[in-house]
Amino acid sequence: MRRLVLAPVAPVILSVILSVFLFGSVACRGEAAREDERRATTPPAGSAAAPVRPGDARPKIPKIVVLGDSLTAGLGLPADEAYPSLLQERLKRAGLEFEVVNAGVSGDTSAGGLSRLDWALQGDVRILVIALGGNDGLRGLPTDALSQNLSEIIERAQARHVRVILAGMEAPPNYGRDYIVSFHRVYPDLARRYNVALVPFLLQNVAGIDRLNQRDGIHPTAAGARIVADNVWSVLRPLAEAQKGEGRTGS
Repeated sequence: MRRLVLAPVAPVILSVILSVFLFGSVACRGEAAREDERRATTPPAGSAAAPVRPGDARPKIPKIVVLGDSLTAGLGLPADEAYPSLLQERLKRAGLEFEVVNAGVSGDTSAGGLSRLDWALQGDVRILVIALGGNDGLRGLPTDALSQNLSEIIERAQARHVRVILAGMEAPPNYGRDYIVSFHRVYPDLARRYNVALVPFLLQNVAGIDRLNQRDGIHPTAAGARIVADNVWSVLRPLAEAQKGEGRTGS
C-alpha cells in the first residue's frame, strides 16, 4: 500500500497557536464533564449525508466515519457547516461516492471514542478518520493512556480492513513542556507504527486565529471549519480515490 503519512510538525509547539487551548480549557472541561455520562450509550446523531429512515430503499454506499469530539460534531455551527459535512460535499464534487458519518460527540476523550467504536464501525466502513485527543490534553490525562486508546482504535479498525487517517492534536501549554512534547509525539509515532495516514494537526492554520474561532477561543467558526476540512481533505482524497480504483481492499 502506498504510504500516505505526512511529515509531522516540529516538536517545539508555538505558544501563539496553543494559547487558545489554555483560554478555552475551563469551559471545555465543564462541557466534557456534562457529556461523560451519556456518550458511551448515546450514539452520535445522524451523519453528514442525508439520514437513512426506516423503509428507505436507496442503495447502500460505503462509509467514511469521522470519530471525534466537539470539533468534529461542529459545536456552535449548523450541521451542514461542520467539517465532516464539508468533506461530504467535496467527495461528491470529486465524483467519489461515500457517505460521511459524523461520529463526533462533544466532550469525548480517546477513551470515550474507543468505548463507542463498535457502533461507529457498523456497516460498510472503508475509511475511519480518528480525530480524538483534544479533551485528553485539556484534562492533562496521561499520554500513555492516549496512545493506548488510539492504538486499540487503529488495531480494531485495521482488523476490519478499514483504512485509517489519524488527525493529530496538541496539548495546552499549562501542563509544561514535557507533557506538550510527549503529547505531540503520540500521533506521528502511531502513524509510523501502524503505517496510517496522518493529518499532523487538525487545527493547523485555525488555532489561535481570532477570526477563525468562536468566542470560546477553541471551536472553529464556519470559515475555520472550511480550513479544517482542507487539512483533512488533503489526506482523505487520495485514500478515497484508491478505494474507488481498487474496491474493497485490506489495510
